[in-house]
Amino acid sequence: MHTMQEHELIFDWNTRSGSFDYGSVRSVDLNDETLRDGLQSPSVTDPPIKDKIRLLHLMAELGIASADIGLPGAGPRAVADVEALAREIADQRLPIEANCAARTVLADVRPVVEISQRVGIPIEAATFIGSSPIRQFAEDWTLERMLRATEEAVTFAVSEGLPVMYVTEDTTRAAPDTLKQLYGTAIRCGARRICLADTVGHATPHGVRQLVRFVRDEIVVPIGEDVKIDWHGHRDRGLAVPNSLAAIEEGVNRVHGTALGIGERCGNAEMDLLLVNLKLLGLHEWDLSKLPAYVELVARACQVPISYNWPVFGEDAFRTGTGVHASAIIKAEAKGDAWLADRIYSGVPAGLFGMRQVIEISPMSGLSNVRYWLGEHGYNAEDDALCEHVFGAAKRADHTFSDAEVRALCEEYARNASAAPDD
Repeated sequence: MHTMQEHELIFDWNTRSGSFDYGSVRSVDLNDETLRDGLQSPSVTDPPIKDKIRLLHLMAELGIASADIGLPGAGPRAVADVEALAREIADQRLPIEANCAARTVLADVRPVVEISQRVGIPIEAATFIGSSPIRQFAEDWTLERMLRATEEAVTFAVSEGLPVMYVTEDTTRAAPDTLKQLYGTAIRCGARRICLADTVGHATPHGVRQLVRFVRDEIVVPIGEDVKIDWHGHRDRGLAVPNSLAAIEEGVNRVHGTALGIGERCGNAEMDLLLVNLKLLGLHEWDLSKLPAYVELVARACQVPISYNWPVFGEDAFRTGTGVHASAIIKAEAKGDAWLADRIYSGVPAGLFGMRQVIEISPMSGLSNVRYWLGEHGYNAEDDALCEHVFGAAKRADHTFSDAEVRALCEEYARNASAAPDD
């Protein structure tokens, strides 16, 4: 019998002529903002330190290169948590780099310096300042004042031995000449990483490409220093992941995100979905079977409910009660091919993330759903009368049955059968 090759079974329009060749990307790192930007959401709970430490370990296990471990300038609790997380990285030798957010003022940068020195590991100072005309107007900032603040903060951090990532807030609405002067000043003062921030989720993928090209070609390349470029996006238009992919296509070195997209207003780029997409694009080599644990920890610790239709990790991501879908999965399984069964009705293979396809029984089901469910749960799937009993109930229902409801129907069938008089 002819065996189809995997590449013969899926025609991939994503890789047709004219598309971006992700194989040309040398590498892209991830920076996790869950414990800083993510916690700025007005609807989340700031978790206890034990949960933050567990999350830090999961980040490292998932191959996330760096994490923003807080903004110590925010107050005593922030200082204590940042120091505890930095110590965990140092003591456990976690393969993850730390950074801390700080306004471009010495009062914010100084606590980062002090924690770094006490703990004995480098902590990248992510010094940020608003850069758009609308922000300048509202704050009554002159460009000269912004340049002085940039020079003072970056110079101080570098003089104290900290690596610096210089962040322009609202970069996607900032004027080119302003960006040239701000980034140019930061780089001359020793910043070796700059971050383009879509702070209010304004950008489209086209805008991201234009901005990254401008910064790379007009600012970084002419200066001639080895300066890395980061992308930091928000979800206000629902474009955070597409924008992150656009930034990667234009050659940024690192992209930022938060678990479940938590953060200010509508949140940040979804780190879990970035990992999923980078894995599927061949840009992330780490095992992601612990990604559900990462998502579940943030959902529990931050008290963030996961929507039933959230990609990959929502309750419905790999469930089906539809007859046509279930039948195709069952036929694929009957061929003894797990690869096939995991992709026949799923663009994201559940097995890559430690999960599996689930077939349930609903008003849209066929008899094959019923037989499959019964067999999977230890019932006699060849009992036609039992199958018809459950199938008939499903067709009269208005929802997908829970396992408990199907078991109750099986028990009802067994009681009816035992009570029936013998012929």
